[in-house]
Amino acid sequence: MKVIISGFGGQGVLSLGKFISYSAIEQDFNTSWLPSYGPEMRGGTSNVSVIFDKNEIAAPVIDHPDILIAMNDPSLAKFEDTVKPGGYIITNSNIVKLPVTRKDVTVYEVPVDDLAEKINKRGGNIIMLGMLLPIFKEISEESAINAIKHVFEAKPKVIEPNIQCLKEGIAYMQNLMK
Repeated sequence: MKVIISGFGGQGVLSLGKFISYSAIEQDFNTSWLPSYGPEMRGGTSNVSVIFDKNEIAAPVIDHPDILIAMNDPSLAKFEDTVKPGGYIITNSNIVKLPVTRKDVTVYEVPVDDLAEKINKRGGNIIMLGMLLPIFKEISEESAINAIKHVFEAKPKVIEPNIQCLKEGIAYMQNLMK
């Protein structure tokens, strides 16, 4: 599976890539995590490419992702045309106002910030992680929870709210996929 996640610095883009990677590693996938960001980290555009596969990963660069997660308009504009036909584009509809023009991909426009606000206002990236699990199918909820526990082991107070964000994302996506 090849995923590009892109958005403003501070939206948890790179962290979401790590959560996907840790979850995949726990299930014995080979994993690649390749961040890209400018010097203006917070507020500037950043993206991360994540690949996980049972086979060896020859290169960490993704030309045509299976999934694009666009957290802002510049990200959608930059990466929309690169998604494989039959792939997925998931946007944060609280911020992304550009329409997806592709007709050969599945599009989910999700009010990520609104969903996170109810639980943990900084948990939008974890909402997205939850939304990916029904698409990935290969990565279990348990592995994602373990990744959250691993990343936040030094901040135990934020573990439970982030697990709630994960479950909210899973439930939201399952409703969309019905």
